[in-house]
Amino acid sequence: MSGNTVTRELTAATEQIGSTPEAPLAPGRAARVLGLKRSEFDLAVHLGRIRTAPDDGGGGGRVTRDEIERIRAADGFPETLRAGVRTVGTTEGAALMDVTKVRFTRLARLGLLVPVKFYVNRYRAVVWLYLAYELRQFATDERNASLLKGRTPEGLRGQLGEGLDLRPRNWRGRHLGFLLRQADDPWARAAAVASLLEAVEVAEVVRDPYERSHLHRFHAARPGHGSPGSPAAQLAEEIMTAADPDEIDWLRADLADAVAAAREQRPAPSPALRAVPVPPGPEPTPDDTGRLRGLLGRLWRRDA
Repeated sequence: MSGNTVTRELTAATEQIGSTPEAPLAPGRAARVLGLKRSEFDLAVHLGRIRTAPDDGGGGGRVTRDEIERIRAADGFPETLRAGVRTVGTTEGAALMDVTKVRFTRLARLGLLVPVKFYVNRYRAVVWLYLAYELRQFATDERNASLLKGRTPEGLRGQLGEGLDLRPRNWRGRHLGFLLRQADDPWARAAAVASLLEAVEVAEVVRDPYERSHLHRFHAARPGHGSPGSPAAQLAEEIMTAADPDEIDWLRADLADAVAAAREQRPAPSPALRAVPVPPGPEPTPDDTGRLRGLLGRLWRRDA
């Protein structure tokens, strides 16, 4: 999309949203104004390159006019912005780094190349996507030269032989970072950590059912992959849930700390009744005592 086209989109957006120039743009319109596809826009938000603001209904994803102007004023816009969110798969990534696909996959499994997205294709295979500029940085770093050419070091070969694959775990770590950046509430931050754990793990850490219910209100919807219950959806759920014992342990510890911090700032609502202390009233006078005794006497005689 050319600069002139971007300018026309911004002008059209201004006319569409009305006479209030400060009105934020919805994600779809903001993406067009910035010269991005919607998937590129979502990734840019994920990476923190585009800051979004809550809308009137308390939701998120809208982009203020000031933010639009900040991005458009950057050097090289819009090409630099698009280049920063360009993703590639294994074949294109290997070509970009000038290595074989086998070596590229080994580097990714070892955790040296971190995926930013994934999807499950029609053959139920997981396709990992990487940021192109990160791959270039890795390939041009002289410290990585021995990993790109020649024989893989013995220790690393042994880990691969044992089945090491850090791609799912690295994606989860990156996704958690995105959720935490978007969270503006202490319970939302705790929910971000909980979203990567099995329900049973969350229940063992957060024993109060009312706190768990409150936590659930802030859970962000997981990215959809296939229809619910389908093999593709089940495979995606496995990727999005912590599996390694040490990963589970530190997520549980982080969840406990996050819930404690949230509880301290604002306890979760609970239906439990709490006794409200009644302030003491004035001491009764002799006249008050006499009237009370007379009333009790009349009631006694009536009941008798």
